[in-house]
Amino acid sequence: MKILLKNARILKMDDSPLFNGDIVVIDDRIAYIGNNSSSYGPFDITRDCKGNVLMPGFKNAHTHSAMTFLRSKTDDCKLQTWLFDVVFPREEHLKPEDVYHLSKVAFLEYLTSGITACFDQYFFPPMIGKAAEDIGMRTLLLGTFSNDHASQSHIDELYYSYNDKEDSLVRYCVGIHAEYTTNDSEFKIIQDKIKSLKSPFFTHVSETKKEVEECIKRRGMTPVQYMDSLGLFDYGGGCYHCCYLTDEDVKIFKKHNLSVVTCPGSNSKLASGIAPISRYMKEGLNIGIGTDGPASNNSLDMFKEMMLVTNLQKLQLSDPSAVPAYEVLKMATVGGARAMNLKDCDILAVGKKADIIEIDLSRPSMQPLNNIVNNIVYAGGKDIIKMTMINGKILYDSGLFYVGEDVQEIYKKCQEVTDRIEKEL
Repeated sequence: MKILLKNARILKMDDSPLFNGDIVVIDDRIAYIGNNSSSYGPFDITRDCKGNVLMPGFKNAHTHSAMTFLRSKTDDCKLQTWLFDVVFPREEHLKPEDVYHLSKVAFLEYLTSGITACFDQYFFPPMIGKAAEDIGMRTLLLGTFSNDHASQSHIDELYYSYNDKEDSLVRYCVGIHAEYTTNDSEFKIIQDKIKSLKSPFFTHVSETKKEVEECIKRRGMTPVQYMDSLGLFDYGGGCYHCCYLTDEDVKIFKKHNLSVVTCPGSNSKLASGIAPISRYMKEGLNIGIGTDGPASNNSLDMFKEMMLVTNLQKLQLSDPSAVPAYEVLKMATVGGARAMNLKDCDILAVGKKADIIEIDLSRPSMQPLNNIVNNIVYAGGKDIIKMTMINGKILYDSGLFYVGEDVQEIYKKCQEVTDRIEKEL
């Protein structure tokens, strides 16, 4: 399949300026970027972008997609209450096929937000993977080792089955939910798996002050320090939230080249805290952005997250120059790709994967055209996403989904699962 995306403003996200040109996509990769695309014809599809922006898709570097069944179920309460009184009791009623149907709703929302890849952590990873393959969503699965939903042999099976093919749309990584939900025997299994698989490791870390304080009481050290003492970061990885990293924690991040994935929508809604992103930038840490799950955020909107990343830092530091718009855009694209080890999906370049979004500059919020890049962050919203392409396939275009399934049927299945679980409580 040859696709020509012509007459576009191209933002490669490699620190080069916007320029006018065309992109040629052959199958799942970018074959050409420039102003002489005709030599690559004839094309199966020619799309006139009419001066709109083409850029790499956003990477949702932390989410729990299947938690759509808990969206707006219980709001305006503290994290620990929300988790232990609302979330965990309902999750006990989840069936593997539930996760398949629930994930699809989130994937559709990602497409409307220009998200072309997600780092998904939830129960029954194979069902998330199947949903991702059926929809066409590039997904990195994080095995959640807790509550007997995984076993030592199961981790090996998943790791090798998903990572056997380098070009796979769905891949797998090792992790846990958090220090406070993992017992010592589970830590030992994860410790062994990290050593044998040489896998990067990811987990929730330092999301609240209480989490850090209680870990220090239990372990005599912070969550980051404890997991480092077990060798869990020996092959890299990163952590989600990171609102309360100590100086020693930051040193560990730098030592192992760990990524910070900030989730400001969830953290601000749950009043968990504000991650000091400006500080992490100065320390040279790689930073990605995640929406977290639809149960805590509740929207899966990268534009909201980008705005919160920059505005919360400006407010917290009383510095309007803190975390400029372009740096936030890099976090949402390049930073997320690096955290997820998506080396072929970070920027627009020949040979890279064709995970491309089109920004509609004809929308009122994009006018007039003063500073397009800044405007995407400071004024943009889901309505400016004209097209979302993943792996060379257009899955969302002008408000319509092209995922090979009836969208209304996906919504119906999600509602049926939600209603059943409430009846079973």
